Amino acid sequence: MLTMENVIREGHPTLRKVAEEVTFPLDEKEIELAEEMLQFLKNSQDPEIAEKYELRAGVGIAAPQVNVSKRIIAVHIPSSDPEEKPESDFSEILYNPKIVSHSVQQTCLADGEGCLSVDREVPGYVPRHKRITVEYFDKDGKKQKKRLREFPAIVTQHEIDHLNGVMFYDRIDKDNPLALPDGIEVLGGSEEE
Repeated sequence: MLTMENVIREGHPTLRKVAEEVTFPLDEKEIELAEEMLQFLKNSQDPEIAEKYELRAGVGIAAPQVNVSKRIIAVHIPSSDPEEKPESDFSEILYNPKIVSHSVQQTCLADGEGCLSVDREVPGYVPRHKRITVEYFDKDGKKQKKRLREFPAIVTQHEIDHLNGVMFYDRIDKDNPLALPDGIEVLGGSEEE
């Protein structure tokens, strides 16, 4: 089981490397790691488990954050609307994810972004594409394509950044972190990623 002790923190060189693509068929270690990453997110969102193991709540995690420089991310975003069907959740393991198209319109989280690898608050808006289309492979090596918007799109972009050695605060305007770019849409609330 992954815990916060497995998550490397900013300053660690792996977080600044461009991660390597995985090749198919995947080896057992890669499948196991990805499943553990997704389970970590689910555990971190369960109040009892999170408290017991001192987990910070997360909605996304990338393999480089557990010191494995491979292009694997896990995202777990339960629906915020109890009336919605479970398929409105976005809970997925993405191997070699790639953004193949995105909207011109940008968005950001009102409270900024957080990161499991960053133990401090970093104030500032992080501009992201409001809508993205992401291509990736599932564990069987089948190509998948998903359109995401707003919060799931933000989380997925944050995690793909980790695969490219980019931290969320690299995208904050250094001179004026709380300046909103023209035409950007601000989404309420924040979650750790």
